Amino acid sequence: MDDLFLLTEARMRRIEPYFPLSHGIARVDDRRVISGIIFVIRNGLRWRDAPREYGPHKTIYNRFVRWSRLGVFNKIKRSELLSVSRRKKSSIVRSSR
Repeated sequence: MDDLFLLTEARMRRIEPYFPLSHGIARVDDRRVISGIIFVIRNGLRWRDAPREYGPHKTIYNRFVRWSRLGVFNKIKRSELLSVSRRKKSSIVRSSR
């Protein structure tokens, strides 16, 4: 997985609270699948062209569709935007001293 994108463990810890709970059956590795979703979207690939290291393309696609419908990615994006906004505000305050 040298050239492939993989979310850091720190980033995964930040976004995990937004993931829906698994019902009964354990999910495939979230970090690998979410990284696969990001890789496909960033590179403009078809789902079936996702590298095998991310898992089955059908799993990546299904997770994207299900979690999109649940608003998971919107919640993560909003959270990330808020944290960036807070960091900018705190750096502005520090630099004006």
